[in-house]
Amino acid sequence: MLDNATRGWKQLAQAASEDPNFCCSERELTSCSLQVLSAAGSPGRTLLTWLADRSCSLDFLLHCLEKIGHREAVQLLISPFTTELIQVTIQPQSQQAAPGSKVVLTCRASAHPGLSYQWFRGKEEILDETGSLPELVLYPLGPAHRGHYICRINNGENCIFSQWAQVGLVPSDSSSPGCSSSLFPGAVSGLHITTQPQSLAVSEGGALSLECNAKANPPAQYEWYHNGEVMPQHKTCSMEIPCVTTAHRGQYRCKVFNLYHEAWSDTAEISIGPSSIIEASWVEDDRGLDAQDVSGMTSGQGAHPLQQIPKSSAKNFYATDKVALLIGNMNYQYQKQLCAPMADVHELTNLLRQLDFKVVSLLDLNWQEMCSAVTEFLMLLDKGVYGLLYFAGHGYENYGNSFMMPIDVPASFTSKHCLCVQNILTSMQQKETGLNVFLLDMCRRRNPHDDVIVQPGLLKVTANIVFGYATCIDAKAYEVAQQEREVSNGIFISFLKRRVCEDEKVTAMLDRVAEDMGRCVLTRGRQALELRSNLSERRSLTDQIQTAGCSASYSARNLQWAVAHVLPPSDTLQFECGVRVQLGFAAEFSNVMVIYTRILEKPKEIMSCSAQLTDFPQDVDVELKKSNQETLLEAGSLLLIPEDLPSPEVPSLYTRVRCLQRLKRELTFTVCLHYIYSNMDDEIQEKRTVTVGKPLVSKLNLHEHRPSHSSSGASFFSLDSFDVSECSSFAGESASVESALYYTDTGRASSSHSGFVTSSRSVNVPEETDCPDLFDAPQPLVASKSLSHGQVYGANYKFSDTNDFHSC
Repeated sequence: MLDNATRGWKQLAQAASEDPNFCCSERELTSCSLQVLSAAGSPGRTLLTWLADRSCSLDFLLHCLEKIGHREAVQLLISPFTTELIQVTIQPQSQQAAPGSKVVLTCRASAHPGLSYQWFRGKEEILDETGSLPELVLYPLGPAHRGHYICRINNGENCIFSQWAQVGLVPSDSSSPGCSSSLFPGAVSGLHITTQPQSLAVSEGGALSLECNAKANPPAQYEWYHNGEVMPQHKTCSMEIPCVTTAHRGQYRCKVFNLYHEAWSDTAEISIGPSSIIEASWVEDDRGLDAQDVSGMTSGQGAHPLQQIPKSSAKNFYATDKVALLIGNMNYQYQKQLCAPMADVHELTNLLRQLDFKVVSLLDLNWQEMCSAVTEFLMLLDKGVYGLLYFAGHGYENYGNSFMMPIDVPASFTSKHCLCVQNILTSMQQKETGLNVFLLDMCRRRNPHDDVIVQPGLLKVTANIVFGYATCIDAKAYEVAQQEREVSNGIFISFLKRRVCEDEKVTAMLDRVAEDMGRCVLTRGRQALELRSNLSERRSLTDQIQTAGCSASYSARNLQWAVAHVLPPSDTLQFECGVRVQLGFAAEFSNVMVIYTRILEKPKEIMSCSAQLTDFPQDVDVELKKSNQETLLEAGSLLLIPEDLPSPEVPSLYTRVRCLQRLKRELTFTVCLHYIYSNMDDEIQEKRTVTVGKPLVSKLNLHEHRPSHSSSGASFFSLDSFDVSECSSFAGESASVESALYYTDTGRASSSHSGFVTSSRSVNVPEETDCPDLFDAPQPLVASKSLSHGQVYGANYKFSDTNDFHSC
C-alpha cells in the first residue's frame, strides 16, 4: 500500500520529518530503498517499523497519511478499531434546577480527531447552537426542558452513545432534595460534603468501597480520583472495586460539584495487604512481641492497627551487588516453538546492564543446563545482593507453584521434567539477599498431565519478594507472530521495557506496567500482568551498589561472573600464499558467539580470496546454510549491529555459533582459505586448524551435573571463603579472566585485576574482541539495536496472528 511512487513511503517519510524525532537520514532512506531487492522486502514496512521504534503515535501517523492524501491507508487504520477507540471520558449527569437557571450537560470522548456530537431529548434531536457541542446549555431552564437527554458521538461511520441524563425542575422558593434552606441560608445554591471517604486497609483480592455524600443545590455530581488521576468509570457518590490488587493502593479523593460550586473530599489512604507466596509454607517469624503486646496494639477504639504504626522516615536503600539470570527458551524439541524469547532476553539484558546488573543471558537450555545455570546464579548471590530471574518460554502453574519448561521437556510432561520457581526462591533466601525479583514471561495454565503437589522448601518472611507474572493465573501469555528475519518483543517485555529503568519501588514500577497493559485495547481481556509481592521497603532496580564491608565477596563475584563472559582474543593467521586473515569474536548472548573473518593483506597476483570456517565440533550448533555469510543478518544474527563492530566497512564473513554451554572440550575449528591467482582458473585452498579455548559460558560446563539448588545452604559455594582453586567451574581460569580484554580509555586491553573487580559498569559492557594493532582502537560492542515491535497503545498488535506460550 505504501510501496508506490505517488503516495508511498517516500512521501510519508517526508511528511513525518516535520517532527525532528521522526526525521530519517539519507542512510536510512537508502536502506529502505534496498528492501526491494529482497523477495519479502518492503520499503514501506521498514519505514513503519522505524517509526514504531521511535514511539510514533497512531494519531501522528494518521496525520502524516492525511497530509499526503493517502485516504485508503487512513481508512484501513481507523475503520476496524474506531468503535473500540471511542471512549466516553465524561458522562452527562442528571440534574435538578430552578426555573430560569442554567443547566449544562457535558459529554466528552477520546478517539481519533474528527469527533462530532449530537444531543437528543428522548428521540428528538436538539438542533440549537449547542446541540452539536460537547456541552449542551439549557438556559433559561423551563418546563420544556424537562426529560431525558443522551449524546451520540460520531467518528466517520461509527458512533457510540453516552448514558441517559434526566433534567428536572424544582421550585425556586424551596430547597432541592437533600438540601435544606437552613443549610444554605440566604442563598439559592450551595454545596456541603456530609460524608467523607475513610482510609482503609484491604487484603489483596478483597472488595474496596468508599463513600462520599453531599447536600447541594443544584444536586451534586461526583468524580473520583486515584493518586491524582481521574477515574472516569466512577461518577457516583459510592466508589466500589470488587477485587483489588496492589495497583489499587494509594490515595483516593472525590470531587463534588454542581453548576455553581466545587468541593474536594478528604484524602483516603488505601493500603493493600501484601499477598503471600504460598502462605501455608512460610516459616513463622518471631517479631519479639508477646500476645499481650499485640493485643495492646490492636485495642485502640475505632482505629485499624495498620493506622497506628508510624510511617518510617525516608531511607535510601542500596545493594551490595546486582545479579540477573535471563533464560529464553525457543527451540523446543517436542513443544510448539517460540519466536519472541530471543528478542526479549536481548532487550532486558541491555536495560539491566544500564542499571549495573551483572547479567547472564542464555538461550535454549535443556533440563540439566537450566539446573546448572540456576546453581551458578545462586553462587553469585550473597547477603544484600539484588537477584533477578527472568524466564521466557513455555511454562505452567499447578497448586500455586510455577514451573519453567526446558527445551527437552517431553510431549507429556510433569513437574519432574521442569524447574520449580518456588524451590529457587527458597535457595535465594538462604543467601540473605536484599531483593528477590522473578519475572515469569510464560503461560500459567494448569497442566492436566501433572497431579503431583510439589512441596517446596519453607519460605522465610523476608519481606523482599516480588513476582511479576506476564499473565494472570490459568491464562496464556502472547507473542506477536513474526516473519523470517524479523524480530519483535513479546507482549510483556513490550510494556516492561518502557518502565524498568524508572527510579521507582519495584512493585510501583510493575503496577505501572500493569496499568499500561490495562489501557491498551488489544491486550485488555486477553493478557494482564499479575503482581505478587511482600516487599515492605522502597527497593528499586535502580538502587546504587555499595560494597563497603564486603569488598572481598564483591571481587569474588566479579571474577565468578566474568568467567562466563570471556571471549577469545582476536588473532591473525598468516598463510603460506602470503594472505593475512584476521579472526574476530563478538558475543550476542552468554552462550551465543559470532566469529568473523577478514582479509587484511593479500599479494597482488591473487585475484580473489575468502576465509571460511568449517569443521566445528558436534557439541555446538552451527547452521551450515547460514555460516560464512557476508552480513550478520544472513548469518542468523538478528540483534548484533555491524556498525558496532570495529571497522565495519571492512568486508567480513560471519558465522554464528550457538549452544556454547554444551561444549565439552576446547572449541576447535578450521579456517579454510579459498583463493584464485589472476593467471589461473582453478581455486586453491589452504587450511589452518584453530583452537580458541572455551569461550563465554562454556567454561562453566553447564552440561555437567550440579548439586541440586533445592538442597541445604551448607552444600552451596560460599563467597566469604572464595578460593578459585576449590571451585571446579573456575579451575585454571583465573589467569585468563584476569587478563580478559576489557578496553580502557586508551583502547588497549587492561590486565589490572584491581580495576577489573571494582568497576561494575566496566564489567557489564557487552563483549567484543578485535586486534587493536590492525585498525583504530576498538570500542566495546554495545548491542543496542532497536527491536521492531507493535505500538502498544495503537492498533498494531493483531491477536489473530499471535502465538502463545502455552505448551499444548
